Amino acid sequence: MKDVREALMVGRNSEGKLVRRPLSPHLQVYKPQISSATSIFHRITGVALGAGAVLFTAWLVCAAAGDSAFSVIQAIFASWIGLIVLFGFTLALFYHFCNGIRHLAWDAGKGFELPDMHRSGRLVIGATLVLTVAFWLIAFLVG
Repeated sequence: MKDVREALMVGRNSEGKLVRRPLSPHLQVYKPQISSATSIFHRITGVALGAGAVLFTAWLVCAAAGDSAFSVIQAIFASWIGLIVLFGFTLALFYHFCNGIRHLAWDAGKGFELPDMHRSGRLVIGATLVLTVAFWLIAFLVG
């Protein structure tokens, strides 16, 4: 055998004959589906919320430290890159919230049929976009 990968591909069938097994397919082989995409995005947004919590803590620390520190962090968050970060944080927050409700329905044993999973996945994405845009519209209108 040439290498370890070759050895991993050798196995026996139910009759005991040596057969060549395929390796587990990689992500390039699988067709992307809404259920796998929503699962991956749920994990990514969870990490983003953790990073956002660190930024929120920094904001609170600067607020407690005094006017000069608070004005610096407010200027950072008011810059165009700060607004993009805040927009991404709210997008992650609303996505994780909506998909969390979907997971609660699954915990109750509801929505496991494939059409229901696809429908709820599209609903999560739509609700995320609507809630995020509505939040930012209200934020800019209120000032």
